[in-house]
Amino acid sequence: MDSWVRFNAQSQAKERIFRAAQYACTLLGYTLQKGGAGVEVLKMVKQLEAHMSLTRKLMRLGNSAEAVEAAKRAVHLSDSVLRLCLTVAHLNRAMYFACDNVLWAGKSGLLPQLDQDKWSQRSFRYYLFALILNLTRDAYEIRLLMEREARSSHSGSKATWTSSPSPSPLENNELSHSSLPSLPPTVLALLSQRLSRQFRVLVTVLRSNPPLLLDLLKNSCDVFIPLDRLGIYPTGQGFVGACGLVSSLLSILTIVHPWLKLKP
Repeated sequence: MDSWVRFNAQSQAKERIFRAAQYACTLLGYTLQKGGAGVEVLKMVKQLEAHMSLTRKLMRLGNSAEAVEAAKRAVHLSDSVLRLCLTVAHLNRAMYFACDNVLWAGKSGLLPQLDQDKWSQRSFRYYLFALILNLTRDAYEIRLLMEREARSSHSGSKATWTSSPSPSPLENNELSHSSLPSLPPTVLALLSQRLSRQFRVLVTVLRSNPPLLLDLLKNSCDVFIPLDRLGIYPTGQGFVGACGLVSSLLSILTIVHPWLKLKP
């Protein structure tokens, strides 16, 4: 099992390159169709996309074992939310890869009687649920980091306030007579200030955590693919191709620079 997991880890970069090429073909086909390209050109791009997809499915044979091993490791996490999200997400990935392997057998002719549409829909459902759990994990980690950042900022401002000299009673008296009565802020202004403050904290958190930012962007791009394939939120081939290409490039970046991969 361990040797098979190591072998799959070595082939991930190649699979991601083929994935980027596949969605680049999807985007190219959409662009050519909008530009009024000929039928033969569109057919050639479509066939190239199908070959890329079939090659990727061949490379993913046995990836279910790796997903199951990742689920076993996630069970031992101390954080209950991360443990639940990651364990269930990896199990759904394992089911997605298993359905994908069956679909590859059908497309390659090993299972000619296979209902490919049914298995494709089934695999995309598992894929969508795994992505939703991954996005939930990202949102949870962002919330924890934002709370930590807010606490540290509050502690720093509180220390600055306590260290600053307090005005004398005479100054307080002068200020109370000279200052004009302030109007109470509206609810909309308070809400705007709070949202602005939360947005600044969010930007600070994401800028200081590139792995979390990349994982959030990658999962956000990927989620539109099963949503479109399942007919839940149709976006069109062009948008799906662009999202798949961007997420593939981000995945390749995390493989080239392992420190950018979100852990655990």
